[in-house]
Amino acid sequence: MSAPAFDPVIHPPTRLQVMAVLVNIDEAEFATLRGMTQVSDSVLSKHLAALVEAGYVKLRKATTAGRQRTWAGATRAGRAAFARHVDALKQLAGLAEAPAPLSRDSAAASG
Repeated sequence: MSAPAFDPVIHPPTRLQVMAVLVNIDEAEFATLRGMTQVSDSVLSKHLAALVEAGYVKLRKATTAGRQRTWAGATRAGRAAFARHVDALKQLAGLAEAPAPLSRDSAAASG
């Protein structure tokens, strides 16, 4: 059995959280993502930049109530990559839940 194929761009916890939110909605405002992930502006910006560079997220800037705001949304490629990553996580979880095969030492001791 081969190892699950994790997406190294999505795998870091903050990016995984961001993608989990974005695949289920059209867009999320930067401050909402910051609050959900509990990271600083600079850390979230770096994670979003990595997701944008991979083509998984698109950013949109708009002025609302006189303030510049940034909105993030998952791209089609990002949604597909997230689905593959979740499948890999499920595969790994399935390995953890499967009964462990008996080793020769434990089989000999029980027989």
